[in-house]
Amino acid sequence: MASLLLALAVGCTGLYAGFMLIFRTGIMPALARLTDAEFVTVMRRINEAVPRGVFLVVFLGVIVFPVAAFFVPGDGRTDTQKWLVLGGLVCAALNHAVTLGGNIPLNNALAASESTGEQPAAVRAAFEKRWNGFHGIRTSLIVVAFGLLTAAAVL
Repeated sequence: MASLLLALAVGCTGLYAGFMLIFRTGIMPALARLTDAEFVTVMRRINEAVPRGVFLVVFLGVIVFPVAAFFVPGDGRTDTQKWLVLGGLVCAALNHAVTLGGNIPLNNALAASESTGEQPAAVRAAFEKRWNGFHGIRTSLIVVAFGLLTAAAVL
């Protein structure tokens, strides 16, 4: 059971890390080329579409599976493996803290600005640089989490 939980932790974390990395290296650079009005509209629609179904399962699995893998006794798991799982869990939890404390409030402000009539240039200026900064931090954290959990699985 411990091996299955660790495999699920690696799988969810890898999916999530890949999503975050593609967003950072492909999607946001592409959106940066849009006009202010286009950027604001597209980001609003992305923020409405992403937090659903499969994404939420993966988002929660990034925490639930490493917790379970850490606490369920593993046959022959070394102390090093336990520390690697714990390190991966801490990085994933910090990723979620950045998401919940940084990116989601910015997403909510972006959504709320739709009804205020605020100019797209001002909305983008208040959003893009800060959101990208938080996203860079959380992407780094989840990539490290994936590396630590993968190391635990292959040792």
